[in-house]
Amino acid sequence: MTVDGQRPVRAVRGPKGVRWSPGFVPRGGVSPEAHRPARVTESRAGMSRIPRLPRLDGLEGNILKLAALRFLCWMHLMSAVIMPFFRDWGRLSFAQIFALQTWFMLVSFLMEVPTGAVADRFGRKVSVAGGGFVLAAASVLYGTFPHLAVFVVAEALFAVAITLISGADEALAYDSLLARGRESEASRVMARLEAAKLTGILAGALLGAVVASRFGVRWPMLLQAVPLGLSGLVALTLTEPPRGKEEADDGGGYLRLLSGGLHHFRSAPELRALAIDQVACATVAWLVIWLYQIQLERVGVPLAAFGVVHAAMGLGQIAFLSRLAAVERVVGGRAQVARLTALVPAFAMLGLAAATGVAASVALIVAAATAGLGRPPIFSGPVNRLIPSERRATVLSAVSAARTLAVGMVYPAVGAILDRSLVAALVFVGVLGLAAAAFARAPARLFEEPAAPTGG
Repeated sequence: MTVDGQRPVRAVRGPKGVRWSPGFVPRGGVSPEAHRPARVTESRAGMSRIPRLPRLDGLEGNILKLAALRFLCWMHLMSAVIMPFFRDWGRLSFAQIFALQTWFMLVSFLMEVPTGAVADRFGRKVSVAGGGFVLAAASVLYGTFPHLAVFVVAEALFAVAITLISGADEALAYDSLLARGRESEASRVMARLEAAKLTGILAGALLGAVVASRFGVRWPMLLQAVPLGLSGLVALTLTEPPRGKEEADDGGGYLRLLSGGLHHFRSAPELRALAIDQVACATVAWLVIWLYQIQLERVGVPLAAFGVVHAAMGLGQIAFLSRLAAVERVVGGRAQVARLTALVPAFAMLGLAAATGVAASVALIVAAATAGLGRPPIFSGPVNRLIPSERRATVLSAVSAARTLAVGMVYPAVGAILDRSLVAALVFVGVLGLAAAAFARAPARLFEEPAAPTGG
């Protein structure tokens, strides 16, 4: 392609990562030189070396901004009281609650890949910002009136918003690292971004439980529109990274991107193996969010304490992800971590079926959440290495769509069983998790990280 009438340019991978041909200025007018890592400067006296503070502009600032964005975007005040919200204020049965979530999953499945292609075509920053604003609008709508029809429309808006963000934020983070020759750090950076997300969940759960206990379970839903809207504003300050030689506007447009992304997913067996592993076990882990509050009610935990338990779930994931490298060394590598994090939620669900005490229930809930919900960053680096930059958001959305479809298929069965017996539902989910861990294992070699580029 050509840029502003200049000669064709392209990204060339060398021993130091990505370098750009002379004179190239990517979209946004920010030169690649502006994205080099901050240097250490020496004082005039030559006596000390003072590191520069991290910049907030350009690609260097994207990771910090994405961390802030994830914190705000996942500050869901409803998270700790979602089941009481549906049952007490919304007056829904368990079957209706899970039918509503199946509707959410259906809309998410239908919109995942199209919205991923929108991000690849029009920009990841625009997609993520739009998702934040739509999330805020959906929260306000959800809290207006307790009627199933209102909930159906609000869930559809939630689904569209989540799919606008899903894949696009991760693609933006990875391509920001790629443009600076730091793609070998992808898994560690994604783990830190996941920790920022979990910190937002923790803060939202604690605040939401307090709000619910003082003003009622409706108000956390209404008030969470504030941090969600702020996440959209933060997204507007991001810098769009360059995306390689086949940028979305080189020709073919949206439909070409959509079909090309899906074809890449279908034609890459290693990518499919990682996706199946991630999706199958995520189905069980996702159900922890919906079942733990019912288990707490079963063993006599008061509503005001739900936020503390939800916060403990978030702290467990933060601790796990912040020590991921140490955990890998202890258990023998990332592939072994992936195996263990698939098995722990399944056994925890079976343990919850037999648990009748508060301490045992809380410990098993935190273990299931820590391993199961903290698992996705383990796959981020291996998956992203197998996807070309110009199709990254589309393909990642295809993976997310597969997870959405899997969870949506399980929801109706769980809801029907839950209206009869919580214990039976926990056993069903636990057995499903063991089957997923046994039959959906990706090859261990796919989890090996490439060596970091060295200077020459």
